[in-house]
Amino acid sequence: MRDLSLSFKTLGAACGALLGVVVATAPARAANPLELNFWLSGPKYDGRVAPCEAAVSTVVHDFEEKERTFWNSSLTITGMSNVHEIAFRPWQSDNIPRRYCTGTAMVSDGKVRTVNFSIIEDGGFAGYDQGVEFCVVGLDRNWAYGPGCRSAKP
Repeated sequence: MRDLSLSFKTLGAACGALLGVVVATAPARAANPLELNFWLSGPKYDGRVAPCEAAVSTVVHDFEEKERTFWNSSLTITGMSNVHEIAFRPWQSDNIPRRYCTGTAMVSDGKVRTVNFSIIEDGGFAGYDQGVEFCVVGLDRNWAYGPGCRSAKP
């Protein structure tokens, strides 16, 4: 019985090695028409990104949700002012269009803080609609955007 299991292991190893050699030495083939994905033409960005003021309500809502959910905090943004664009598509035109903005936020703890955010074309859930990423200077507790929210700017 023991010799039989040993011979099955040896036979299995030999078949595996032979299969590996055959696959490794097989010539490469071109993709067939169904593998070419000819229906996918690639991203077509129009550069239609909302103005900075359009994202303020999203920043306020998402900040409150993040603070409540992840930090067990009751902090909210009570108001924003001086919202303006600092860059639009600062890199090559082939990159995903982004509008970089900044503003001043009054937080419910009584402090005035700078908010840096970007609006991203097709950056929403599953690439649908525009997405917004933001960072409130002094309240980026896990340093997702680095010190002073540096990575939230262009």
